[in-house]
Amino acid sequence: MRKHIRVAAIALIWLFHISGIIGIVLGYETWFIPKTPLTLLISFILLILLYPMGSMIKYASVLLFFAIGFFVEWIGVTYGFLFGEYYYGNNLGTKIGGVPLMMGITWSMLVLTSGAMVSKLAIPPAFKSIIGAALMVFLDFFIEPSAPTFDFWYWAIGHPPLINYISWFIISFVMHLIYHRYIKGGNLDISKHLYLAQLMFFAFFYVY
Repeated sequence: MRKHIRVAAIALIWLFHISGIIGIVLGYETWFIPKTPLTLLISFILLILLYPMGSMIKYASVLLFFAIGFFVEWIGVTYGFLFGEYYYGNNLGTKIGGVPLMMGITWSMLVLTSGAMVSKLAIPPAFKSIIGAALMVFLDFFIEPSAPTFDFWYWAIGHPPLINYISWFIISFVMHLIYHRYIKGGNLDISKHLYLAQLMFFAFFYVY
């Protein structure tokens, strides 16, 4: 039964992302793009359900990732510190203090997926954390050009400054250290599919 759930979850993740590409290309972006928070939330729930978590310390770690992610975004939006000056649009859902709640979920989801992708490597946790952080920055590199087009967020200078990627890497690295201390393992299968589906989606619009 669990195998069937895993297959269905992976199929659903790819369906969301592929249909999103097709719908936006065909001119239905006003229907598809506002559904981004729902897509992210469902993907996150599927990830958590199949991870598996198994202990309160793991759930607490995910909540910590959410809190850290939301807090650094709040600092960024409020003070123009860490990432550069930017502000959020309306297509990422409900905001508190100018930051969509979905950003906390996004940070958590990216740490869990990239963490699982490197967890089996036979190297020290610090090196796993470097690779995991690099995976997150690599994905962000493809997300950034589409963000204004999709009304996700906007940069004051029209493009992300270098400090954005540096801060992303440092913050991601710290989160990965926590991951490899308290969570470890995870579900490699759904994690790699979720990461690759997101990468495919934004890489497509990077070159589109």
